[in-house]
Amino acid sequence: DSEDRRSRHCPYLDTINSLSPSPAGRGLKSHAYIHSVQFSHHVFLNLHTLKFYCLPDNYEIIDSSLEDITYVLKPTFTKQQIANLDKQAKLSRAYDGTTYLPGIVGLNNIKANDYANAVLQALSNVPPLRNYFLEEDNYKNIKRPPGDIMFLLVQRFGELMRKLWNPRNFKAHVSPHEMLQAVVLCSKKTFQITKQGDGVDFLSWFLNALHSALGGTKKKKKISHVTCKKEIFTKKLPHPDLPAEEKEQLLHNDEYQETMVESTFMYLTLDLPTAPLYKDEKEQLIIPQVPLFNILAKFNGITEKEYKTYKENFLKRFQLTKLPPYLIFCIKRFTKNNFFVEKNPTIVNFPITNVDLREYLSEEVQAVHKNTTYDLIANIVHDGKPSEGSYRIHVLHHGTGKWYELQDLQVTDILPQMITLSEAYIQIWKRRDNDETNQQGA
Repeated sequence: DSEDRRSRHCPYLDTINSLSPSPAGRGLKSHAYIHSVQFSHHVFLNLHTLKFYCLPDNYEIIDSSLEDITYVLKPTFTKQQIANLDKQAKLSRAYDGTTYLPGIVGLNNIKANDYANAVLQALSNVPPLRNYFLEEDNYKNIKRPPGDIMFLLVQRFGELMRKLWNPRNFKAHVSPHEMLQAVVLCSKKTFQITKQGDGVDFLSWFLNALHSALGGTKKKKKISHVTCKKEIFTKKLPHPDLPAEEKEQLLHNDEYQETMVESTFMYLTLDLPTAPLYKDEKEQLIIPQVPLFNILAKFNGITEKEYKTYKENFLKRFQLTKLPPYLIFCIKRFTKNNFFVEKNPTIVNFPITNVDLREYLSEEVQAVHKNTTYDLIANIVHDGKPSEGSYRIHVLHHGTGKWYELQDLQVTDILPQMITLSEAYIQIWKRRDNDETNQQGA
């Protein structure tokens, strides 16, 4: 009883201005004990148990005023809170006095990780994906093989989602450090904090890694809300140097007949028209532009494009067969060759609402798909040179209906018409459904 009373009336609570973890115990020879004596820092937090202790006296502190600290370390969300996230337009006030909208929160740029920050911000604004990871019970019991490190990505992504959407943050920004450490480890240093990476490469790897870590397979899709299907029609071409008669004869052979395979993709790659190589003084000031629907024509089932391999040439055409609730476009801005990476600066003109993809479906598929209209919810931009550039993102806040630009720690509101002037690289579109229940859960 005396211990209980003493633990509820710790005289040092008013002295807290920072927190030190005590992972190595509280004994007389522990780092925490020695630190408490040398520096008169008395309140310690065990990061595993989330219990507070007073040292060197060594008793547990039980005080409701400390709940805010443990909540910031491990935010939790009820099903009702998750269901209401996209209806909230209320600003939260951080403990440092700044105001912020949960979910529209800056991420630290440790050195060169803005490419990863932008992708993580984009995925955190896909409601069913976010909702799944906000609730740890959805995945904490998934069985993984012994020694499997990839599940660390799932745990860290869940922690980051809960911190980004926390309505009781101490500051209006969040550190992605633990998430990025898991990325470096699980990608075997393919993606790093100290070296700029490619946003599309990271997005592709990250989604597939999450999918596998959650127990997904080719047949069993875990990240199904962004999974689209398309038919790929491929026709082998005779070598261009052959005589016309020989080409004509080869076209009758089986290996030159058109074949079709259906493929599942996390995102659609949109090809930009080749930027002009030589420009006069007047053209130097003109940035080439292309309508979104021109580059979407790749998927109309009619447009053919030639693809070359080391030995052979093929003609391919594509048609969409399944439109997911959330559709990701990756605009192919970079061309890599043996010597350098070249960037195409062409601006894509796109409306941010009411993009109808019905014409890219076959008639049979159109009959099944009632809703084929999409609205933009996230737009990742790459600015500058290919290897030295920087990333920023535009996201739609569902509760307020306003657009925001995030570039690492900087968060500003932005007019929708300004979004279309940027060098868009990755976009996430939300299908407009009559029945919006697909937003709840994963």
